[in-house]
Amino acid sequence: MTESFQVGVIASTHGLQGEVNVFPTTQDPDRFKKLKKVTLHTQKGEEILLDVVSARFFKKFVIVKFKQFNNINEVEKFRGCELTIDRKDAIKLNKGEYYCADLIGLKIVDEEDKELGTLSEILQTGANDVYEMTRIESDDKVYIPAIKDCVKEIDVDGGKIVIHVMDGLLD
Repeated sequence: MTESFQVGVIASTHGLQGEVNVFPTTQDPDRFKKLKKVTLHTQKGEEILLDVVSARFFKKFVIVKFKQFNNINEVEKFRGCELTIDRKDAIKLNKGEYYCADLIGLKIVDEEDKELGTLSEILQTGANDVYEMTRIESDDKVYIPAIKDCVKEIDVDGGKIVIHVMDGLLD
């Protein structure tokens, strides 16, 4: 299972006091108001634990101030770097809900336990999610609607998703 989750990417600096514009990659950008700590992943491969002092919203960005940085020169090198949080700080899920990061890479099998492929991406369409499966015998992509009629079981610990192969799904 994934131990950390990306919550945003630093898009640019904001002002002269060390604030940054963060493009949120979390389902709930309001969570930045509650975050106390994030990990910055630099382009050099470093991981720096940062204290969040404040977060406010402007257009599609979250303007974040970190305790560790107080001027533009300290933060401009972090453009394009990702921010992550630990699993323990992630949004709590209800029964039957899963973190997308935990599902990517799971085997997809039919109801007879025949392996069909691997979950390679989750597309969030609004009405329901769509699972992109990469087939095992080729690199072809198949799109599976994440609905009860099709997805019968998700077993993160067992490493698989059981689906009902609807007519025309694999054609």
